[in-house]
Amino acid sequence: MIELEGLTKRYGEKVAVNNLSFTVRPGIITGFLGPNGAGKSTTMRMVLGLDRPTAGDVRIDGKHYDQLKDPLTYIGALLEAKAWHGGRSAYNHLLCLAQSNGIPTRRVREVLDTVGLTAVAKKKTKGFSLGMGQRLGIAAALLGDPRILMFDEPVNGLDPEGIHWIRNLMKTLASQGRTVFVSSHLMSEMALTADHLVVIGQGRLLADTSMADFIAENSRSYVRIRTPQRERLLDVLHGEGVTAVEAGEVLEVDGDKAEAVGELAARHQIVLYELSPQRASLEEAFMQLTAESVEYHAHDGQPAGPVPPGQQQQQQQQWGSEWRKG
Repeated sequence: MIELEGLTKRYGEKVAVNNLSFTVRPGIITGFLGPNGAGKSTTMRMVLGLDRPTAGDVRIDGKHYDQLKDPLTYIGALLEAKAWHGGRSAYNHLLCLAQSNGIPTRRVREVLDTVGLTAVAKKKTKGFSLGMGQRLGIAAALLGDPRILMFDEPVNGLDPEGIHWIRNLMKTLASQGRTVFVSSHLMSEMALTADHLVVIGQGRLLADTSMADFIAENSRSYVRIRTPQRERLLDVLHGEGVTAVEAGEVLEVDGDKAEAVGELAARHQIVLYELSPQRASLEEAFMQLTAESVEYHAHDGQPAGPVPPGQQQQQQQQWGSEWRKG
């Protein structure tokens, strides 16, 4: 279990993580979401003792990371691909980690086989692709057979087979009662993988809830209706106190009212071409919740217009000031 209590990290005037408190529990996959710059990587680094908190506390099974003897047997982590010496083979990279953490040598071959790198075990890692690097990083995380696994963007560089494999691996680990904490920007993949979500924005906690509750609380559900008898259906719905909104060629009724609408249409012999409940995806719910926490805004493919002369001079002065600061 990973426990964060009031965790805060400042870099000068910049607050990267702001009073975060949540618990990552065993037996489920907890997804860690947030826009770029939200503080996810900084939080994970503090869990592993790579960054020291400005305030607050983080514990791994009740202990600080630097209190763990042979830490790879407690928590395995993938934070960055290619975090190794390029002149070493995959086997030797893992062997060094095993020997420094009191892990039996046999585990090296076991985890290489688990991640599918046995055939390239003796090759130097400097020639590895991003996907191979991800697999080696996952092998390192699994090396100590830890009860806690933490992955930052684990599917980066993996092909579809690899993505399917890591998804099933994480589900297997959680089913064994292990704690699995995973950060990713791929919402479609997270929706298929995570049971619970922790969402942060600008370093602050925005949500700590189940996947189903997160989507339900941060999105709109409605019924989509197509009919050749639109006006008649609108009259029937209005008579029953049901509000329908016209959206192009379809009608939309808020809430989970598909059965009620279908029964009304049947009772009044109204033909329906479509009657379908609509629920937002994880991506739509995430965008809704984090809209005000996004640090970097693009222009949706539209070119930026000309900058007024006064604003242009102000921007140049600002950029010059920032450049001199380094």
